[in-house]
Amino acid sequence: MLIPKLRGGALVAAMILVTLGPAAAHAQMMIIGNDQKPGLDAQRKPTMGGPGRDTLSIIDMSNPAALKIIATIPLDNTVIGPPTNLAIAPSRDIALVANSINAQREGNTFKPVPDDRLFVIDLTARPPAVIDTLHIGKQPSGMAIAPNGKLALVANRADGTVSVLSINGKTVKPVGSVSVGTAADAVSAVAITPDGKRALAAKAGGNAVALLTIDGDKVTYDKRDLPTGIFPYNVAVSPDGKIALTADNGNHGTSDGNAKSIGVIDLTAEPVRVINHVPVGDSPEGLAISPKGSIAVSIEARGSNQPTSSWFYHKGGTVSVLKIDGTKVTKIGEITVGQLPEGAVFSADGSHVYIGNFLDSDLSVLSVQGDTVADTGKKFKLPGQPASMRGGPQ
Repeated sequence: MLIPKLRGGALVAAMILVTLGPAAAHAQMMIIGNDQKPGLDAQRKPTMGGPGRDTLSIIDMSNPAALKIIATIPLDNTVIGPPTNLAIAPSRDIALVANSINAQREGNTFKPVPDDRLFVIDLTARPPAVIDTLHIGKQPSGMAIAPNGKLALVANRADGTVSVLSINGKTVKPVGSVSVGTAADAVSAVAITPDGKRALAAKAGGNAVALLTIDGDKVTYDKRDLPTGIFPYNVAVSPDGKIALTADNGNHGTSDGNAKSIGVIDLTAEPVRVINHVPVGDSPEGLAISPKGSIAVSIEARGSNQPTSSWFYHKGGTVSVLKIDGTKVTKIGEITVGQLPEGAVFSADGSHVYIGNFLDSDLSVLSVQGDTVADTGKKFKLPGQPASMRGGPQ
């Protein structure tokens, strides 16, 4: 997410906590990074405030129709970048949260500058707490944790690398990095296949996806890139490992009024290849695949953060629903949600999908039955602006 998409919200004056029950650490959870620095003035032009008000919300989604906030703790976060800068380990004991951007004072205003921090959150603590802060690559953005829970990869957008982290219980350590391009390639997101043997890194600025091989904690770049659509900003792999999808944003993380696409990569083919581009709406960024593997959703801003005078302004963003049948992907519908939607999370049973509406500080709650996705009309209020979100385990 780039500066033209920024927006401010209500102050979070204090840490919000709910006492954790004994089973809370083992609940089906969702984590949400809330960024309170951005703002829009009266003319809906972007502004940026100072640091100190961002938070991380931990949400129990064991009952998919009745979400419950377990805790909200102070933690730096940012809307600049794809909404996948955080992840829950399969053990559900820890979460990792990267902060790609800091707000630095410049005269009477603040400007965004790259950060290098990654926070380790103990989800079993009462309340959840930061237990370590790691320094990795420049502008750490999208991340993924391997299915065995022993490895994490983080895309470093400002230096063309992917950081490799080992996970041993609650101990997380950087064990190296893999160069997959240059800073201009804007490596923004990464996904790991279900067998844990391969990863895909989205090189947004290079209009390509890099292929990586994983062997234990050794990660190597195959020196092969797949040509996707323009500015692939996010990437996700289906639960069966047959396909990967890319959100081809097209305009460096913001709306421009033009149609975009979701790229489809056939991971069963030899060699792996791009097999389709599915047309969707303007500015896809959030991207999630149901744990059942039958549908995916593309989250599109569609100018919902723009001045009302803009020719491509829409009152709300959109969720495009994609049907998955093996390696075939087709768009089957769309749903209007709130202003500047960012991330998406499916419930563990696939019965619901939640969409983070950044400008509205809430979640749209959608129901899923087969390949039918419908708006329940319910909104789940958040204590901040949801810049990123992930569920787990799924």
